[in-house]
Order: sequence, then C-alpha cells, then structure tokens
Amino acid sequence: MKKQSRNNKRAILGKYGFIVALLMLFAVMIIFSAGKIVFTSEGKKWREVGEKETVIKDRVILPKRGNIYTYDGKLLATTEPLYSIYMDFWAGGIQKDTLTKYVGDLSAALAKKFPDRTAAQYKNVIMNGWSMREDEERRMRENQAKGIDKKVPMRSRYVRILRNDISYVDLKEIRTYPFWNQRSNRSGLIAEERNARKKPFGNLANRTVGSVYKDLDKGGASGLELKYDSLLRGVPGVKFRQKIQGRWMDVVEKPAEEGWDIVTTIDAGIQDITERALREKLIETEAESGTAIIMEVKTGEIKGIVNLDRMSNGNYAEGNPNAFSYMNEPGSTFKTVTAMVALDDGVITPTDSFYVGNGLFQYNKRWVRDHYWRRGQDRGYLTVEEGIAISSNVVMSKVVLKGYEGNPKQFVAGIDRIGLRKPLTWDVPLNGIEGTSSIRFPDDKTNYWSKTTLPWMSFGYETKVPPIYMLMFYNGIANGGKMIKPFIAKQFIDKGKVVKRVDAEVVNPKMCKPSTLEQIQKMLLKVIEDGTAKVVASDYFTIAGKTGTAQIASGGSYSSYYVSFCGYFPAEEPMYTIFVGLRKPKGVPSGGGMAGMVFKNIAEQTYLKEVRLNVDACRIDSTQHKYPTFKNGNWEHNRSLLRSLNFPAEGPAEAADWVKMKYDSTAYQSDPLVLHSGLIPDVRGMGARDAVYLLEKSGLRVNLIGAGKVVSQSLSPGQRLVKGTTVTITMR
Repeated sequence: MKKQSRNNKRAILGKYGFIVALLMLFAVMIIFSAGKIVFTSEGKKWREVGEKETVIKDRVILPKRGNIYTYDGKLLATTEPLYSIYMDFWAGGIQKDTLTKYVGDLSAALAKKFPDRTAAQYKNVIMNGWSMREDEERRMRENQAKGIDKKVPMRSRYVRILRNDISYVDLKEIRTYPFWNQRSNRSGLIAEERNARKKPFGNLANRTVGSVYKDLDKGGASGLELKYDSLLRGVPGVKFRQKIQGRWMDVVEKPAEEGWDIVTTIDAGIQDITERALREKLIETEAESGTAIIMEVKTGEIKGIVNLDRMSNGNYAEGNPNAFSYMNEPGSTFKTVTAMVALDDGVITPTDSFYVGNGLFQYNKRWVRDHYWRRGQDRGYLTVEEGIAISSNVVMSKVVLKGYEGNPKQFVAGIDRIGLRKPLTWDVPLNGIEGTSSIRFPDDKTNYWSKTTLPWMSFGYETKVPPIYMLMFYNGIANGGKMIKPFIAKQFIDKGKVVKRVDAEVVNPKMCKPSTLEQIQKMLLKVIEDGTAKVVASDYFTIAGKTGTAQIASGGSYSSYYVSFCGYFPAEEPMYTIFVGLRKPKGVPSGGGMAGMVFKNIAEQTYLKEVRLNVDACRIDSTQHKYPTFKNGNWEHNRSLLRSLNFPAEGPAEAADWVKMKYDSTAYQSDPLVLHSGLIPDVRGMGARDAVYLLEKSGLRVNLIGAGKVVSQSLSPGQRLVKGTTVTITMR
C-alpha cells in the first residue's frame, strides 16, 4: 500500500516536473525572442512596423507668420488658418444608406452657404465620390481573385467638396450640417489646415506690403514680405502623431516659433488719400501708370506710397514698384539739381541772365527747345531764377555750358557731392540697375558721353533717376540741406517686445552751402507763384516745388510723356515732401496741371486731416445761402426727402419714375430721365443704389469704383445694350 502511494507521488512529481520544465522552456523561448527583437536587425524591422502603426514621426508644425502693421497699429497683413474641405469615402464608419438619406439636406445647406455650386451639383460631387469607392472596391476584388494586392489610390480616397478654402468659423458651422455632424470616421469629413495671408485693408499699399506664395512655406514673393521674409516666417516646430487607445493624438516635440512683427511708417489715412487722388487723375487722363509718395520731412518716414498700373481690363491696380524701379529721364525736376551744383560752385547767381530769344538754341548741330518755342515769342533775356520758374531748357543749357563746357567732370562731381549717385538699398527688393540713379560720367565706358550730353543733362535727359531719388533730393531741400533716405520698416517686434528700431539713414548731412540752399528754396517758391505750377498754389498754405515733363525714349526715338511734380509744404516750416509721376497720360502733357494737381489734392487733404482750424476760421459765410446738391435717381425717393427737409421742389413736367435734379435759385427742378429698352441707361449723377439697380435691371454686370455719385460710366448712355456685359461706374 505504501509502495503504491510512493509510486503515485513520484508520478505526480514527474508530471509537475514536466510541466515546470515545459514552462521554463517557454520562458527561455520568450526571453530569446525578446532578445532577438531587441538586439537583431529583424527586431529593428518589427519595431519600425509597430511604430509605423502607432506613431507618425517628424510632422512639421508651421509657425505663424509675423504681422505687418501701420505706424499706429492697424493690420496691413496677418496670417489666419484656412481649411480645404475633403471627404474620405473610405472612412471606416461611413455607410451608404446613411449617406444617401442625408446627402440632399447636406447639399442644400452647402449651396446656401457656398453658392458657387447648386445643391444638385454638390450632390453629384458627393455621390460621384461614393461611386468611385464602389468602382475601386470592385477592381480590388477582381485583383484579389487574380492574386494582385493593390492599395486604394489617393485620387479615389479623398474628394474635394468645396472649391475655396474656408475659415475656422465656417468650418465649425459645416460640422453641424446633416451627415457631417457625426464623428469624422463616420462622416468622412476632412479639413486640411493651411496658413494663409490676409490683408484687412484690402489692396491698401498692396505692392509695398507685398505678397507671399500660395504655398506659404515658400515665403514672401515681393515687397516687405520678401525683403524681411527671414524675420517674418518664424521657425517651424516638430510634432509626432501617436495612436493612444485607438485615437490619434498630436504630441509636440519642439514648438514652432512665431515670426517677428513689422511696424511700418505707413499712415492708413494718408495712404488712402494718396491712392484716391492718384487714381482719379489716372482715370481722368487715361494714363498708363502712376506713382505718388509722401514722406515726413524730418524723419524720412514714408506715410503713403502708391504704384498704380492700368490692367488689361482698363482698371488701375497695384502692379510694379514704380516708386523705386521706374527708370526714366526725369525731365525738368532735374533742373533744380543743375541749379544747386552751379550755384554752389559759384558759376552763376540767381540774377545772372541768359538770352533765350524764341526758345531755340542750337549746340553741336542739335536743337535745345523750350516748351513755348512754337509760338514764336521772343522772351529776350531770362535770369536763372526766371528760367527755373518757367522751366527753360535753354537757360539751363547755357548755365552748364558757361561753367562746365571745358570740364564736364566737375558738373557730375557736383551731382555726386549732393548724393544723387550714391547706391542705396530699399525696403522693396529690386533687381539690377533699378532703384539706383543712372547718371552719366565722362570717360565712363558703360554710359556713352557724347558732345551734347552735358547740356541735355542740365534739363533732365540722358540720365535716369527713379522717383524715390527725386523725392529724397527735394526732401533734403525742405530739411535744411540734410538728405535722408526714405524708409518704410520702422520697428521689429518679437513676442510683443521691440527688438529693433529703425531711424532714417543720413545720405548727406549737407547737400550744399546754406546760401545756395536759401536761393534754391526761393526759386522753388517762384515756380508756384509765377511759373509753370501756378495751378498748384493752395489757399491753405504755401507750396514749393518743381514741375517735370519728359519725353519717353522708345525704340531709339521719343514718344509720349512722363509728367511729374515734386515739392514740399508748408514752405516756411515743411512737414511733408511729395513726389507724383504719371506715365503716358492722354491730352496736353503738363507737370503742373496733371501731376501737380494730384500733389495739391494730397497735400490739402493731409494738411486738413492734421490741422485744426480755430473757431473764427469756421464762421458761416452769411452772404451765401447754398442748398445741398441732390443726386439724380428715383423721383419718389427724392421727393420724400425734399418734403422732410421743407425744401421747395417741382415735379417733372410729365410722369416719370426717374429724374435729373437741379436747383435754379428758387426751387429744385426735376427733369424726366428717359429710359429706352435695349439701350444703356444714363446713370451719371446718381447714387450707387439707383445706378446699380438700373444697370442690373437692364441685364448688365456692374463694377463700382469710389463713393459718392456717378461721374462716369464705361459704356456710353444710349449705346446698344448687350446683356451680361460689364459696365464700370466711377463715383466721387
């Protein structure tokens, strides 16, 4: 009995031993496998597979691009996230019956919010995406039957639903729409985020602020955005995505660093004044392009800068950076440079006189002509001061020939002494020769010096000076002879702290002798008082400046004109210097009547914006009693307003819904405005509401420029109407 018990015990222990040995063998195998995974290349492979399934490494965190501000903190350019909207038709939880049930409601909601497609079109896009999945599934089954393993191509997986990117606010809204209000694995909704550049002020200072590439990673493409791209773009961060409990989560490894902000010198109010004034004159003269720059005399800060080019559709928009890059012979604005050099060298005095006769002077078989030469008027002798005032080419030619005919190098050395040939860099990036004066020098092999170069240089030909240099020169005259470089980028801010401040670079602390400066300043006053710029004179302050009218060289000859005006105000205590240039205006070219009037408009509006008149200056003129002007338009609306104001008015002689309004010193008169079916209506003198209503009712598309009342329309009244044609109406 005992023996049998011992045998049973041994059998049981043997079985336990076998089990223990087996377990130890499994433990050894596990340890061996673990070691193999840890220490061998096969283990490395499987770790990579595991990480691939649960971790996505080295995903870039895009930094927020820095903002660009006006001098007083208004946003000119900022970064905001935008979202591209797709549907993933291979999402694990998406169901065809649910999609079919709600696609109609979803499409209707999308069409209401984003009307560039109809509800039917949205439905087609979505259901076509599902059909692509079904087609792909069928192909995959066929491939599997043939033993071919093929993944779902991306073109079949993701379908773009909205044409345009949307904001975060819109994204939140569409996530409440039918079917898309589920989790993303059920709805298939994918919002792909990207940073986009936004300009809250629209096209204000657009060319100067610049642009960025559509792919923001590529950075700035032009203007300040390009010049300071390395500071604005910031430093990208790094993150990885990890699957935790079945959900993907972002884990930041290195946070992105935001780009620096830039505070410019631009004043949004002055910029708007400058742009409106230039645009109005360009439209009036149908010029090819125009430039206007206004800067503070003492600081060198550019407060407004506009570059407008005529586009293919006839409208004007910011195009090339003409203020810095337009290389043309400046014409008569350069005569002030000639006078300064000659006066400083003691070659002449302001009262020295030269014979001009009828405005013709021949030198080395080439004729120098004054603008009045065709009239045959004999002006006899003119002083240097008078020559500057009436812009005489003959006087300036004889001035340089008197002083420098035997030594032209001395004249160009005088221009160098002023600082006009000094190479400078600008806040707006340029290429090649642009942005630097191209002034000829005797014996310079790159610029041919002919026998007639010297006299022609004296009145602004055979030399090229961009507008920014002329502005800088005249500002030096206003600034007591101290020439400073105009600039735009004023402060650089990192994380709310100013890390760099910019002051104007002094190009030349003393352009000329004090006595020369005083003589030049008096001459520029005479240009306004008695010379070519009488029309520029203001009732509010004194202006000093110089007109310029230069022919444009093209194909070896001269054709069309570049008209300009550069000056400063108030002349006694200068606040601002302004340059205005118009390229190829139609009509009789006039530096004073064209560019000068833009200068006057900018100057007066800027002055009145900043200066407060005293009470006595604002008293009502009791000798005049003026009634307000009423716009043309709907008679019932005008009549109601006239009655509410108790103004006398007479209705149209015959029944009419639309009228032209006028005041004849006793009452408002309304004349019927006849409208003919099939003809362009006359909307001049109307407000925006009435004008747009009439034109669109006629079947036209309307492009509106400006504010106030209609002063012109691109399609002439009474012209045969073609429905769908776009008509541009300009308002002031």
